[in-house]
Amino acid sequence: MSRRDKMIAKIKELMYKPDLIRNIGICAHIDHGKTTLSDNLLAGAGMISEDLAGDQRALDFDEQEQARGITIDAANVSMVHEYKGDEYLINLIDTPGHVDFGGDVTRAMRAVDGAVVVVCAVEGIMPQTETVLRQALKENVKPVLFINKVDRLINELKLEPDELQKRFINIYMEANKLIKNMAPEDKKEDWAVDFTDGSVAFGSAYHNWAINVPMMQKTGVNFKDIIDYCNNEKQKELAQKVPLSEVLLSMVVEHLPSAKVAQVYRVPNIWDGDIDSPAGQCMVNTDSDGPLAVMVTNVSVDKHAGEIATGRVYGGTVEKGTEIYLVGSHAKSRVQQVGVYFGPERVNTDTVPAGNIVYIAGAKGAIAGETICSPDDKIKEFEGLEHISEPVVTVAVEAKNTKDLPKLIEVLRQVAKEDPTIKVEINEETGEHLVSGMGELHLEVITYRIKDKGVDIQTSEPIVVYRETVAGVSPEVEGKSPNKHNRFYITVEPLEEELFNAYQDGDLKEGRVKGKEAAAEFMEYGLDKEEARRVWAAHNRSLFINMTRGIQYLDEVKELLLEGFESALEDGPLANEIAMGLKFKLHDAKLHEDAVHRGPAQVLPAIRKAIYAAIMTAKPALLEPMQKVFINTPQDYMGACTREIQNRRGQIVDMSQDTGDMATIESKVPVAEMFGFAGDIRSAAEGRCLWSTEMSGFERLPGEMQKNIIREIRQRKGLSEEPYGPDHYLG
Repeated sequence: MSRRDKMIAKIKELMYKPDLIRNIGICAHIDHGKTTLSDNLLAGAGMISEDLAGDQRALDFDEQEQARGITIDAANVSMVHEYKGDEYLINLIDTPGHVDFGGDVTRAMRAVDGAVVVVCAVEGIMPQTETVLRQALKENVKPVLFINKVDRLINELKLEPDELQKRFINIYMEANKLIKNMAPEDKKEDWAVDFTDGSVAFGSAYHNWAINVPMMQKTGVNFKDIIDYCNNEKQKELAQKVPLSEVLLSMVVEHLPSAKVAQVYRVPNIWDGDIDSPAGQCMVNTDSDGPLAVMVTNVSVDKHAGEIATGRVYGGTVEKGTEIYLVGSHAKSRVQQVGVYFGPERVNTDTVPAGNIVYIAGAKGAIAGETICSPDDKIKEFEGLEHISEPVVTVAVEAKNTKDLPKLIEVLRQVAKEDPTIKVEINEETGEHLVSGMGELHLEVITYRIKDKGVDIQTSEPIVVYRETVAGVSPEVEGKSPNKHNRFYITVEPLEEELFNAYQDGDLKEGRVKGKEAAAEFMEYGLDKEEARRVWAAHNRSLFINMTRGIQYLDEVKELLLEGFESALEDGPLANEIAMGLKFKLHDAKLHEDAVHRGPAQVLPAIRKAIYAAIMTAKPALLEPMQKVFINTPQDYMGACTREIQNRRGQIVDMSQDTGDMATIESKVPVAEMFGFAGDIRSAAEGRCLWSTEMSGFERLPGEMQKNIIREIRQRKGLSEEPYGPDHYLG
């Protein structure tokens, strides 16, 4: 039996022991060494050759990833590690660090229970480290810390032992500060990382060595020895004494929870169903015999096997050949193959029980965030995945040959399924297809993937996505139905900032408001008591509030009013962009007593027109997407870098000095001004700067630019040059 076959046999055996399973993600800022680290863990587990580890980047199996040297898709792998006489199954997901692919991190965190947060010893904790840590803690995922690239501190920065320790302590204190701020209330103390117990390790993923306090005690290797090994170029010897995979996987087994322990507190956090029901108890106890419950976290399309859904089995067992039910899309499907990941390949195991990360071939129509259960035992779906950023840059895509049009539509649908953070709009009438993503790089990669699937396309220049809102309060506006028998009187004003932010950060969920129990939450975020008790619905970070009393038949048209409210916000009156941050109040209504005369054809146009007219009388304004831009550069180039930001309507938020002659500039720049930034900032700092970006929400567009931008958008969309005034909607 080859080593590979032995390993697969072992994985199949350990799959059924949830207390010996660790599901972990590796996450960090871009270029801090996640994929190199994952490679070395694979080498330690005997899955790739040790000489190639670090250079091979085995988990970047997409050729785009190999070419660009970054991770784009989260990759999965299962391996076995022996620790204190027991063997453990470790299911690992390597996640991307680039801000444009943050959606992959969110999805991966739903599948795992623990995370190894990798921080570069030279750069320290960076903005994206903070973002991935926030995503992990929001999903109740416990972190441990690995400080990477320590060899660079010794060989390049020539730090002494006490300076080294000082650097480590700074990173460790900052990480703990973030954990204490963002961890669940009851876990703040337990989840803080600690040098003394070994939940913090440091080393060099590239040179394959790592050390933490337990390993120091076991081998007698100390700080001074490490400096000697690095200075004498004996890192290979060091890697034999303190191998990275040994230290890291032991840290994972010791400090990160098993599937059995984690599901007890994670399931109530991600599933709204009745915990005392058979399905709830089955998930909390990681029981492989109960009702099936799988959360899909990723979907990819394989040329040979079709759609492959990856997910976490929280309850029951997925079995080859059985029928499954997709809760979100209300569809049935049959499992063709099921198994686990073994690096770039998939291993069929015929069954995968609770507590494991699984791949399923044959879950037709599944998308990321889908819940899979058995058709005979339907369960409530898992909480939706909250993506932290939203698509802000759009390109129009068209096929170079008209005969490719049907294929292009099919490929676009496929790409949207594989990456739920992009938004695809297919307009079959105009033949224009719009793809929106997180940034320039994201769209480049998506374009490449469409071409890779055999469709030759050309794309327009990137277009920025704007939002509409109001800056003032409207007078009461009357919306009339086409038959003039139904009238609605509404006003609009800006939504309270605190409430807006609560929706933005995902602290409040959008949708229909049930009963009065939500009133307390609204009041907590600054809504007036009377209004808080009368909120009907929240959509696009906007509220619809019913301030009327005792109006006959209002309940019968409530659904239609809300449908009209939601559809009106999808394309605002200024430039057909999404409207948000609004508070609508219905003050009065007159309704025809005959139900025939107050149907959808009457109510929908009446409420939509009232909403548009109200917006147009309340100082309508455009919001533009902003990005935080962080630049790390030698001090000599600070002036050139700040000029580059200011030339793009950017504001400098903060400047700080790091060790040596490096400085960090934090700024905020409109996305519209960020095109071509990569090349310009490189020439400004003569290639000697590192930079990264992060979504920072929407802000008001400067007044003097508003008219031109609205005109440009309207021309592009084939609308009349000027937006209509309120009278147009009230006629």
